Amino acid sequence: MFAPVARIEAIRILIAFASHMEFTLFQMDVKSEFFNGLLKEEVYVKQPLGGKIDNTLFLKKRGRNLLIVQVYVDDIIFGATADSLCEEFAKLIGSEFEMSMMGELNFFLGLQVKQSPKGISICQQKYIRELLKRFDMEASKVIDTPIATATRLDMDETGFPVNQTMYRGNIGSLLYLTTSRPDIIFSVGLCARFQSNPKKSHLKAAKRILRYLKGTHDLVLYYPSGESFNLISYADADYAGYLVDRKNTSGMAHFLGSCFISWGTRKQNSVALSIAEAEYVAAASCCAQLLWIK
Repeated sequence: MFAPVARIEAIRILIAFASHMEFTLFQMDVKSEFFNGLLKEEVYVKQPLGGKIDNTLFLKKRGRNLLIVQVYVDDIIFGATADSLCEEFAKLIGSEFEMSMMGELNFFLGLQVKQSPKGISICQQKYIRELLKRFDMEASKVIDTPIATATRLDMDETGFPVNQTMYRGNIGSLLYLTTSRPDIIFSVGLCARFQSNPKKSHLKAAKRILRYLKGTHDLVLYYPSGESFNLISYADADYAGYLVDRKNTSGMAHFLGSCFISWGTRKQNSVALSIAEAEYVAAASCCAQLLWIK
């Protein structure tokens, strides 16, 4: 399942908040019934009146206690600084819908979550093992970096073409992995730019990322408890680094205290005439994301 980026970031913010406040997260699932059969007429679906939800992260205060809820389709994550609030919420939502209480949060949208009194960690170790097996890279040689510092990918017009379906499947799988692995986001984003006409050089760069993942499959994002909760952001830009059109690449990283909650890299829309202009565009994009988080 490929969850929208904003939803994944909201989940990371929730986990960081729960770790900071030192409370346990729980998971509930709506019992769903699926229609199995052939439809013989057209079916139209529309949003019910009053049912539009623009934000799926909810907060509720009661005195000095706080309840926080994250909703994604039929999955619900929730936690509170008081056990009574969790019990009340579970009872309330269970009275309106048929729900399955799944206990403490440990697996959500492909993310493996491990909670402890000292903090919370998230990773995608199981997904990486499946990824290496799917693309026959289990026996590959491990490499220390996801991309070589001298790598300068271009369209490679004279290069040997490779299977587009296989290449796109590889890149799509790696893009989902960036939800917990910020260390590969630049290299995956660079390889993703050549999906329309991939060549052997592009596939080699993508396979290097898989070789790197084989040696680093046990890395996790760790959110320690009781840390400071200041929101800090960083931005940078690679001036004219993309060889095809000489556009810049922006990069950003956002922390809540020491919790790494959001990151991104993307090619800028315009061609900058100076390093200062490239940095300005990157900073503006970073601030926009910062405002969304706040």
